[in-house]
Amino acid sequence: MKLLCVRCGSEASSFMTAIASPERQREECVRINTMQWWALLVVVYLSVNRAAAQHHRKALYPSAFRIKRGTYSLINPTFQHSAEDVNLLFEILLAGMQIQGEEHTLLIPDEELASLRSVEKLEVICEDVLPKKLSDIRRLTAELVQRRQPLSWQDFERTVLTLVYTTQTLARITNQHQREAWTDSLIQLFRALRKDLRPS
Repeated sequence: MKLLCVRCGSEASSFMTAIASPERQREECVRINTMQWWALLVVVYLSVNRAAAQHHRKALYPSAFRIKRGTYSLINPTFQHSAEDVNLLFEILLAGMQIQGEEHTLLIPDEELASLRSVEKLEVICEDVLPKKLSDIRRLTAELVQRRQPLSWQDFERTVLTLVYTTQTLARITNQHQREAWTDSLIQLFRALRKDLRPS
């Protein structure tokens, strides 16, 4: 509905704008500035998420950087921090540790070893971080083949555990075609680890 001048009947929109109070003008400026700030925040938010997504795409183990089990302390988890941890992992493997398939469960037959508090991060790595599907392991081996820089300690540990999982899975497969596919992935993982251990 248009505003009309009472005396002359002409449109009064320009007239009302001309006599707008300074308070009204300040409110309009505040509204515009607020919209600009919101637009800036949206741009920053999208930029951060895009950078995070690119980082996840480049990571060898993308799920390592996601929040697991409701705690930030388990982001990018690593089991081995000392020589004692290395020996403990070796002992757990000798005890018959089994990394189950897509059920995402870790089985440690020795109850004493399984009850250790430090084993929690090993469980998170084996259950939530390691690739379990053959297609995901092939994606990993393809990226390892193209990689020119040494693996980080975290990625080296995860690749060793992926090798363990692949070996255990291969032992359970009877289909010849599947065995060949898993065997090829096993060889690629072994070569990647051997290459990383060579002196530069």
